Amino acid sequence: MKILVCISKAPDTTSKIGFTDNHTKFDENGVQYIVNPYDEWYALVRALEIKESNGGNVTIINVGTVQDEAIIRKALAIGADDAVRVDSEANDAYFTAFQIANYAKENAFDLVLTGKETIQYNGSQVAGMIAEILDLPLISLATKLDVNGNNILIEQEVIGGVQVAELALPAVVSCAKGMAEQRIPNMRGIMAARTKPLQVISPVSCDTLTSFVSYSMPEAKKECKLIDPNNLDELVQLLHNEAKVI
Repeated sequence: MKILVCISKAPDTTSKIGFTDNHTKFDENGVQYIVNPYDEWYALVRALEIKESNGGNVTIINVGTVQDEAIIRKALAIGADDAVRVDSEANDAYFTAFQIANYAKENAFDLVLTGKETIQYNGSQVAGMIAEILDLPLISLATKLDVNGNNILIEQEVIGGVQVAELALPAVVSCAKGMAEQRIPNMRGIMAARTKPLQVISPVSCDTLTSFVSYSMPEAKKECKLIDPNNLDELVQLLHNEAKVI
């Protein structure tokens, strides 16, 4: 089975976030990047588990610049067989999906896996766009994936329960928590990653549909007010005049 896993970089959650150029650009100074956790922990690890059970090959693909190669090597160290980097900034979901879909179409993958979203944008758009461009079935936010011959069985959480679906390969699946457990690369994997193939390809022509107008920080947390449990009148007054409905 040929599996394509889409990975992207994301700022480490301990990074200090700031903006430049009058809040129109993300300030990358001092930011440590990691593999987007949803891509790594769930999509990539489940792909490796499937390969270990059924055989095949796991290729990772990233749309990004040469700075992304550190996170690509991390994914290779976890166990992916080879990697592809589309040499372009990934600032637009459609552009990113189009590049990935173009590569997937040319190389006939059985299964395309993504994380459910990136932790910095939370857009959850790329998987759906890839499926649409490739004209393939899509299951979003999957929490379980099993292979049954030429079909896959998928579970996803829905309001009030779990939905089970079966679909024929090839297909696209975005992976959520529950799909797999995080793997830590060992020394053997880290050493092997240095020599695994990393192909760099040029992007294909494609429109960019999104532009960033400005960034802003969330409001700082306000001071917490403690109310005496016996003072219900004050509590009602504060809820009526100061509390915000979100």
